[in-house]
Amino acid sequence: MTEVIERFLRYVKINTRSDEDSQTHPSTAVQHDLAKLLYRELTEMGAQDVFYDEENCYVYAKIPATDGGAQTKTLGFISHMDTSPEASGENVHPRIIDNYDGGDITLNEELGIVLKTSVYPEIKTYIGEPLIVTDGTTLLGADDKAGIAEIMTMAHTLLSDPSIKHGRIAIAFTPDEEIGAGTDRFDLDRFGADYAYTVDGGGLGELEFETFNAASAEITVRGVNVHTGEAKNKMINAARIAAEFDSMLPAEQRPEFTEGREGFFHLMSIEGGTEKASLSYLIRDHDRQRFEARKALIRKTAELLDLRYGEGTVKAEIEDTYYNMREKIEPDYMFLVENAADCMRKQGVEPVIRPVRGGTDGSSLSFKGLPCPNICTGGHNFHGRFEYCCISSMEKIVDILTDLVTRPMKQ
Repeated sequence: MTEVIERFLRYVKINTRSDEDSQTHPSTAVQHDLAKLLYRELTEMGAQDVFYDEENCYVYAKIPATDGGAQTKTLGFISHMDTSPEASGENVHPRIIDNYDGGDITLNEELGIVLKTSVYPEIKTYIGEPLIVTDGTTLLGADDKAGIAEIMTMAHTLLSDPSIKHGRIAIAFTPDEEIGAGTDRFDLDRFGADYAYTVDGGGLGELEFETFNAASAEITVRGVNVHTGEAKNKMINAARIAAEFDSMLPAEQRPEFTEGREGFFHLMSIEGGTEKASLSYLIRDHDRQRFEARKALIRKTAELLDLRYGEGTVKAEIEDTYYNMREKIEPDYMFLVENAADCMRKQGVEPVIRPVRGGTDGSSLSFKGLPCPNICTGGHNFHGRFEYCCISSMEKIVDILTDLVTRPMKQ
């Protein structure tokens, strides 16, 4: 078993699930368990400036430049330690399929959980390849422990082999990326990179410098509860108004009906009764003008219903989460994308450059002054029990990262 796979299997067994309802940072204490392990491993392999932020749960390290390295700038690599709150990350039991035969994969015979090719046809791309799957009761954690394992393996390779000439390298592992808080307390000065890559993408070859613009919306509806026998012209049913609110948004602009650069309104939750109800939305669009128009539509819908049912009935609160990093990378830093694409081709991998239908830590960091495109990890079906990774993809990505650090940055 190769080093990157040994590391990955070790890391995924550590529960690091984040919690979007938490008021602490990090949102869950369990994320410290992986942070402490990574700190120890980086120290043991001989990395420099290894620092574990015990309060905020960040891990930083440096790999010094070798004599003769072509790179004069400091290049950074970042992955996140937390896993999605959408599925359990506790008691993860990964299983290796040595040679995938192209059929459905029974993840858990006892519970009847099957990864079906009719639902996930892209898995047939990996016929004959070794895969890592779950036991069907938890997510796997490839998002983003595959990225962590690849960065750590690259770091160990460089520290063990001084014949690989490279510039100074910065490494960081962050908490709470899955809930949009991964860079809230990120120390750019301590990280010390001029440019960076997040290693947080999907299948082999994916390379991204464009993400959604993102916001969240919380809609609160206040009704009037009156005995049903005396309700005429008095009752205001908050639950029905909440349903009416959702029906006023364009049905075709939901995530289940969109792809590519098509944005959406995603109803995450709706709950309540006659007296009070609430709705939570994610708002997404790659285009900034359409993004602003989506937020305006949410506000206008709330205003219309508030006018219809009485002042104070419907209230909308919208908060921006992150923006499309293309705004920051495309003008001056496309050489980062070109370098990564060249390294992929050198390793026999055709780069697939397309927009992320989501976000990364790189979205926020790019707007904080650290240009930060995103590189693949080899994983698929993130955030759920049908998640899987291709072993040969992960091994190839280590080679791509190792090659990338040896190149001078094009400008």
